[in-house]
Amino acid sequence: MTEVPGKGNAMIQDPDYARRLAQNLVELMAPYEEELMQLEREAPAFGPLRRAVGIVIAEACYCISDGAPTQDNLVPPVDDEASRTR
Repeated sequence: MTEVPGKGNAMIQDPDYARRLAQNLVELMAPYEEELMQLEREAPAFGPLRRAVGIVIAEACYCISDGAPTQDNLVPPVDDEASRTR
């Protein structure tokens, strides 16, 4: 398991640390999703819970593969082509 940083770190900016946490989350949640799939066959009421767990796993996989966008990518440049057409 990954070490938890000290409480002084309000937000972790290390992408490698985020990937390790996401990988741990996927490893932890995958068996639950499989179990919920089996339960859903017997009791469809488990469907929403299974879908929510699947979404959590998908988001963690995104973090592992692509990572979160950097601050530079959040706002397009002022002089880009889309801005000039406005």
